[in-house]
Amino acid sequence: MEAAVFEFPKEEDAVDIESFQGETQTLIQPKSLKDPKLEKLKEVLVYWINGTLKSEHIVVQSLEEDLYDGLVLHHLLSKLAGVHVSVEEMALTSVAQILKLGLILEQLDQRLGLQDSSRIKWNVKLIHNKDLLATLHLLVAMVRAFQPELDLPQNVTVEVVVMQCWFIFTQVNRSGIKSDVMMEVLTDERDAGSDSQRGPERDDPIERLLRLEAHKVNAVKKAILHFVNQNMSSVGLEVTDMDKQFADGVILLLLIGQLEGFFVPLSDFNLTPVTHSEMLHNVTLALDLLNDSGLQMSRVDPQDIVSLDATATLKVLYALFMKHKRK
Repeated sequence: MEAAVFEFPKEEDAVDIESFQGETQTLIQPKSLKDPKLEKLKEVLVYWINGTLKSEHIVVQSLEEDLYDGLVLHHLLSKLAGVHVSVEEMALTSVAQILKLGLILEQLDQRLGLQDSSRIKWNVKLIHNKDLLATLHLLVAMVRAFQPELDLPQNVTVEVVVMQCWFIFTQVNRSGIKSDVMMEVLTDERDAGSDSQRGPERDDPIERLLRLEAHKVNAVKKAILHFVNQNMSSVGLEVTDMDKQFADGVILLLLIGQLEGFFVPLSDFNLTPVTHSEMLHNVTLALDLLNDSGLQMSRVDPQDIVSLDATATLKVLYALFMKHKRK
């Protein structure tokens, strides 16, 4: 069976050479793959998928490697659009995977309102071949349609090379490749939130706060700091610098435990974290606990808190403050 793959077609075999004429392939240039904006977009999308499918116990690490067989897309379609396609859960062969992808993408394209195939930048072949560009286009479209409030990195563009194959028929068949380099847009200003015309009233509350006068910002920070210390006094801790003291996740975990009324086992986190990975583990655990508790909060990257991003830390504390201030 395998040997047949290497057999050349016989003269009498019908081979549609013309079907290859003008076939194009778009590839991201190697230098663009290292663009920090692209890396951030991939990170946000992975975080979004894992958060959406957490209850399904599905964890994605690589967009190219983990979405090609249709399993993740099948669960996302069910979770986000309430559509369950009758396909096998685990498609093990390429034929089964392609069939499954075809049914899922057909449903997705309908839900995304993309009936015009000329506007669709992905297809079964590209996704199954682990084409990163097509996968990114699909996921960005899904975020815009199903979770428009999610903040994606804005104005992410990549340099791509578009290759077109053609055949020149002489006595000996020859083939050639025509290529063009161009810029491909993955996200733009509309990906800052719900829509491209989003006004201040639809911004994140912390982003609105930070646009106010300095004395108003400081007043809110003081109120939140007072709230934090009121709840941390019972464990003998005091916060004097909100920008720095939450970076390792320890006080944040203890605060969540106090406010939500549960104890986080010491074996689950690092009480005296030293390394970056230990701090990141603590902060990630804290944000997972907040998500599980149903806290209404815009997406925050654990890495931002560990990196002393004052805005990210303030978003978390403000959400806790608004939920528990009446208590």
